[in-house]
Amino acid sequence: MGQEPAFDVYQLPEEYEEVRAAVREVCAARVAPNAAEADETGEFPKPSYEALRAADFHAPHIPVSYGGAGADALATAIVIEEVARACAASSLIPAVNKLGTMPLLLSGSDDLNRRYLTPVAEGAAMFSYCLSEPDAGSDAAAMTTRAERDGDHYILNGVKRWITNAGVSEFYTVFAVTDPTARSRGISAFVVEKSDPGVSFGAPEKKLGIKGSPTREVYLDNVRVPADRMIGAPGTGFATAMRTLDHTRVTIAAQALGIAQGAFDYATDYVRQRRQFGKPVADFQGIQFMVADMGMKLAAARQLTYAAAARSERGDADLTFYGAAAKCFASDAAMEITTDAVQLLGGYGYTRDYPVERMMRDAKITQIYEGTNQIQRVVMARQLLKDA
Repeated sequence: MGQEPAFDVYQLPEEYEEVRAAVREVCAARVAPNAAEADETGEFPKPSYEALRAADFHAPHIPVSYGGAGADALATAIVIEEVARACAASSLIPAVNKLGTMPLLLSGSDDLNRRYLTPVAEGAAMFSYCLSEPDAGSDAAAMTTRAERDGDHYILNGVKRWITNAGVSEFYTVFAVTDPTARSRGISAFVVEKSDPGVSFGAPEKKLGIKGSPTREVYLDNVRVPADRMIGAPGTGFATAMRTLDHTRVTIAAQALGIAQGAFDYATDYVRQRRQFGKPVADFQGIQFMVADMGMKLAAARQLTYAAAARSERGDADLTFYGAAAKCFASDAAMEITTDAVQLLGGYGYTRDYPVERMMRDAKITQIYEGTNQIQRVVMARQLLKDA
């Protein structure tokens, strides 16, 4: 049958496992200890950000040419997975930095990218992504935020909702209507700075989970933006937004995977130690079947997520399907695995003294943001049923 392959297709090359080990070490020492407090207080975990920044894990995807670490899509997914294993809220630092900057990497000019990606790579700024609005969630093309040309500037007015790390990030990729007659083809993308006059933020949302990552509305009141801050050509913003999500849904899959792995690790350690009826509860077949299902779902989610990450790096034609499939499958698996982890701990699992209830609450959002899992199924079906 010809020459044998040089490596096992299901075994990661050593350099990726080295990345995992390095991130896990940082997270064990300097991120995990902040997770419960960030959840309890609802405050952004600055010590975790500083730890990730010091190790160059805060925005690992930014190319070397802009001062970044130059990690590929798979390495970036592994970073996010490992941070999420320790603290889901902190994993939104590298994940949302990628989400906010991906439009520039896909469509921005070199000058624009150099101006805004370099400070992110240096850890001097974070980037957020402003697509959703109060009345435009799944139907993002129905947005009403406007950007009107005024000489060599655009004037932006509108409200963006559910913006992750709003108020903490210095930079925002904002999508706005430049041609109201063209629907999705009349949407353009801009870089907005936190310091631009007319930019303000709503109160932090009171959320079920990921409480250490602030979620706020972003208000744009006659925000005057230079025309050279447009990302790509006029009218290409919506296409850039959708291409961005093809790539960044992989990062949400990785986040879900990490949350699930953290819950699985804690629960399996617990059932080995917890004794009832004179023996470890791990000896009971009912418990073993639960653990087996959890492990099986984790393994399947990991393979699908890594396959999607590889397609993201290559820019494969089937990335849209794989990105949606990975995000949908991994997040559904994470919700099931974290719920089972709470069950395995019994009454203890339901208390905040143990981390699995936090992980269960954190997992829920992965089924919702960057496109609900119902929308992911729409995306997948369209890809599977489109004409060849």
